[in-house]
Amino acid sequence: MPKIVNHDQRRELLAEAAWRVIRREGLEGVSVRRVAEEAGMSLGSLRHYFVTQSELLAFSMQMVSDRVNQRIMKLAFNGNPRHDIEIVIRELMPLDEERRAEAEVWLAFSVRAQVDAALKELSQEVHGSLYDGFRKMIDMLVKMKLTPEDIDAEQETKRLHALVDGLVVHCVLNPERLDSDEIWRIVMYHLDRIIVNR
Repeated sequence: MPKIVNHDQRRELLAEAAWRVIRREGLEGVSVRRVAEEAGMSLGSLRHYFVTQSELLAFSMQMVSDRVNQRIMKLAFNGNPRHDIEIVIRELMPLDEERRAEAEVWLAFSVRAQVDAALKELSQEVHGSLYDGFRKMIDMLVKMKLTPEDIDAEQETKRLHALVDGLVVHCVLNPERLDSDEIWRIVMYHLDRIIVNR
């Protein structure tokens, strides 16, 4: 009986191998040959799934975004705005090894996206989705009258987005200066100032 191959799973295994290479050697260390070796697969087998390095990188970048979104979709929202905002933001921050790996890989891809059209399009799409998510958070708080009366929702959205992005970058680039506890204290400090009880 022929062996049944799960092609989606194989693509994910190859993307995870690319992530490992990126974390160890940087994006410049990624080649289809290097990723095939990391995955314990022949070059020919890898090319069955990804013909070019660009295809492999685009899929690998997309998988970071997909995994974060899948975790967010499974969150236990309870209707308490502060709780629900906190658990979403937690999924975006490098607070454990899994999310740190995603952040490191995403940052590497974001740099490459400046010169790779396919990655740039995906990077901008994810950036826009994050902005939309933060805007929904702020709009919900405003609608429920949980913010200061003079809040500028547009500016507050941009500020929250920049804070989360900035903390991710700082944590990846300077992990010895900013650990997960400190990151979360900063997020809480910010939320304490935009969520008020009236």
